[in-house]
Amino acid sequence: MARKEWEYQNREISWLSFNERVLQEAMDPNVPLLERIRFLGIYSNNLDEFFRVRVATISRMIEYGKKAIPILGYDPKVTLKEILKINKEHQLQFEETYADLKRQLSEQEIFIVNERELTSDQGVQVTKYFRNHVRPSLVPLMIEDKRPFPTLNGKGIYFAVKLYNGEGSSKKDIQYSIIEIPSQIISRFYVLPEEEGKKYIILLDDVIRYCLAEIYAIFEYENVEAYTIKFTRDEELDMEDNVSVSLIEKLESGIKARKRGDTVRFVYDKTMPQDLLDFLLSNNAIEEEDNIVAGGRYHNFKDFIDFPVIGAKRLRYKPLPAVKHKYLESHVSLFTAIKEKDILLSYPYQSFNYVIDLLREAAIDPKVRSIKITLYRVAKNSKVINALINAAKNGKTVTVIVELQARFDEESNIYYANKLQEEGIKVNFGIAGLKVHTKIILIRRKEANKNVYYAHIGTGNFNEKTSEIYCDHSFLTANTKITNEVKKVFAFFKDNYKRHVFRHLMVSPFNTRRQFIKLVKAEIDNAKSGLPSGITIKVNNLNDEDMANVLYEASEAGVKVNLIVRSICNVIPQQSYSKNIHAISLVDRLLEHARVMIFHNAGEPKVYIGSADWMTRNIDRRVEVTVPIFDSSIKQELIDIINIQLKDNKKARIWDKELSNQYVKTDSDKEVRAQIATHEYFKRKLDAKK
Repeated sequence: MARKEWEYQNREISWLSFNERVLQEAMDPNVPLLERIRFLGIYSNNLDEFFRVRVATISRMIEYGKKAIPILGYDPKVTLKEILKINKEHQLQFEETYADLKRQLSEQEIFIVNERELTSDQGVQVTKYFRNHVRPSLVPLMIEDKRPFPTLNGKGIYFAVKLYNGEGSSKKDIQYSIIEIPSQIISRFYVLPEEEGKKYIILLDDVIRYCLAEIYAIFEYENVEAYTIKFTRDEELDMEDNVSVSLIEKLESGIKARKRGDTVRFVYDKTMPQDLLDFLLSNNAIEEEDNIVAGGRYHNFKDFIDFPVIGAKRLRYKPLPAVKHKYLESHVSLFTAIKEKDILLSYPYQSFNYVIDLLREAAIDPKVRSIKITLYRVAKNSKVINALINAAKNGKTVTVIVELQARFDEESNIYYANKLQEEGIKVNFGIAGLKVHTKIILIRRKEANKNVYYAHIGTGNFNEKTSEIYCDHSFLTANTKITNEVKKVFAFFKDNYKRHVFRHLMVSPFNTRRQFIKLVKAEIDNAKSGLPSGITIKVNNLNDEDMANVLYEASEAGVKVNLIVRSICNVIPQQSYSKNIHAISLVDRLLEHARVMIFHNAGEPKVYIGSADWMTRNIDRRVEVTVPIFDSSIKQELIDIINIQLKDNKKARIWDKELSNQYVKTDSDKEVRAQIATHEYFKRKLDAKK
């Protein structure tokens, strides 16, 4: 039970602190220049999703007044005000950083030029590019009072265009127009021909600006001016509760509704003339001044994630090539390897191709009878999907649990669900009211007239693309203690009303909360009995009051608690009741995504990995699987990796009450950058086995 003096960090403000750490990477002079630009894109993309979902939810809850406070755990009106205040502060940092990065690029003979800075020869090139590639994708909309203002896509960026003849033009002599900048189908960047060793890049926005008069030539206006605008809309899916409508139909309807969602943020070029701004605000019913952000000339910096690879190699991170898994490499058959011993894969330090190879082998192995898998997010042109289809064509029984409500991946998942069904694969859409977030595979193989099962339990998605930049783990086993319980999870998908008993796996929503609290309480008992104790939790997010409370109890009992929490953390360390809690966040070139839990257990560590964060939704409202690690060498490997992260003094930031994002400082002269050190760790292990 929570005590009066115990405090918790606000979820939304905590997340903004995480995104500030991403912005810090863009500001860090030790990060290669092109990577810093990429971090601006990541920051921008994160912020867009935050406004589309979290701010949208808070805005909705404000309508409920004080009734919303018990639901959210905070006053939504006060929180929204704080969010917008912090966002404006970060926006200034962002714009200053971008201006500084442009200056540093120019020092490297790389110039981002606008339409006013083009030479005559460059102008010819841009015009040619515009006519051949850009203009066919432009659909200008002329705005008139007699017609409703068009609904603009919240993911896109637009030009608000003003056409007029002179400064003193009357209202009736001014025409307004809207053009969508087609950055979703045309690269945001056009690399101009190199001149005397100098490289030039112009944004798609400025390509259009350069040829703006050409677009509106038939109107014969003296002046045509374009100012970038962006509407961020409420993109939480509202699905009609109608049992006669299929889930896919509901989702498709909800996705369409996103484009019509309420505006939760309006960003505009601060140089925009007042009459055009007033026109846009009045025609879009934007009344809350706090939802309006006066920004710079360019929006949708998420496109900067794909900034051109240009210039010297030193401007980018050195590659971290995947290290071979020596044990798997020594076996022709992955099934033979897994049957001999449990396997741990760690991405991107090792290759996700081993999992794809397992599915490919299963697809052609005559002994394999069935494959079952859960899919949450998959890559475009997914090799996983291809392997499953090949397995079905080879006569295997393939069952795929597709989570259609994976946020912002709904359209992709609907597409793949239809594709799988067309190939005769059994597709299950999970369980009403519970997102299927677990990352599991179960393969049944007939060996000596007996069914033998092989299982995969992971922390990350079956996505070969994100596995190159997300730090995750895959656990492969033929241990019947585990495989028999993975079978029960898949049985639950088929028969939702049957309750299963799990003695080894932690499975949300059944026993995850109870088992983790039991493990923490055991450490508390050990500490009170004078036995060694300790808890280390690595998750993306920690935002559950009960879980925070039991960690506070552990701290008060003298248990040393280490937290590695990437994005959201409601636990406030180093208070009187949490003085034994040390918490850090790691933000570096790779995205920390693994969930690892270690309990000291009086010198006999208990180690777990899984898909569940310590959030109420993951514990109570999703299907998640966390697996105990029995193999002593794998346990030690995970402990080694976590210890490296706990020693990071380059990219680790401290979680504190003020959310100051101060870097960890140690007395050690040795610099430890965890992600680089982890890659070296795997290289040393490989070399030691040669």
